[in-house]
Amino acid sequence: MAILEVENIRKSFGSTEVLKDISFSLEKGHALAVIGSSGSGKTTLLRCLNFLERPDGGVIRVNGDILFDSKDPNTQRESEIRKKRLHFGLVFQAFNLFPQYTVLRNVTLASELLEKERRGEEQATRIANRGIREYALELLDQMGLSDKVELYPHQLSGGQQQRVAIARALALKPDILCFDEPTSALDPELTGEVLRVIRSLAEKKTTMVIVTHEMAFARDVAEYVIFLDDGVIVERGTSQEVITNPQEERTKQFLSRFSQN
Repeated sequence: MAILEVENIRKSFGSTEVLKDISFSLEKGHALAVIGSSGSGKTTLLRCLNFLERPDGGVIRVNGDILFDSKDPNTQRESEIRKKRLHFGLVFQAFNLFPQYTVLRNVTLASELLEKERRGEEQATRIANRGIREYALELLDQMGLSDKVELYPHQLSGGQQQRVAIARALALKPDILCFDEPTSALDPELTGEVLRVIRSLAEKKTTMVIVTHEMAFARDVAEYVIFLDDGVIVERGTSQEVITNPQEERTKQFLSRFSQN
């Protein structure tokens, strides 16, 4: 059974139609790479999945449950949308860490706030917060940052900041982890360390949707690829099929610009 099902998602900004009837599904433990030129709708698709943008049409299901249905107003109430965001974790292009907080606090903050909201200010226990801290330290150790927990974002390299952002996204234990071109803000020498982390997550069967311009990485890490162009899925299939042996002329044109060694 698919963990994520997207049916006929549409999104416009003014008169510009950015997503046009986008449909796909993703199995639990698999990684899907979304590729395409700038302006093709990749980031808007991720933002719709995370409910940072409200789709104009379509249906989104996670684990068989309808999270969004453009024909059902009950799925569009803000109180419901806030809960549904927890199914997804999003790692942004530009890290978006809180500069005033330490690495550890950046990772624990959302979980602690959620604990207070669930239990109430008085009921948020020290035991719960201790568990949140321990899990955050475990994640930071997995990211190779166990010696950076008390530093602030400005004291880290770009690659280290992005690894903190990945730990922060994982801290809420989302069903699906989304990456929006996670290496685009990094110097080439720092790109490898972030890609290695994402590769290790794939090896652990983390369910992921990855918007990326790293074609060789998409080919080697993702089970499936969709190629977006002008808000439409032009080609889809396994990573080997789409990236190594594309069938559509537009896909061939796009991939011809990349070295896939």
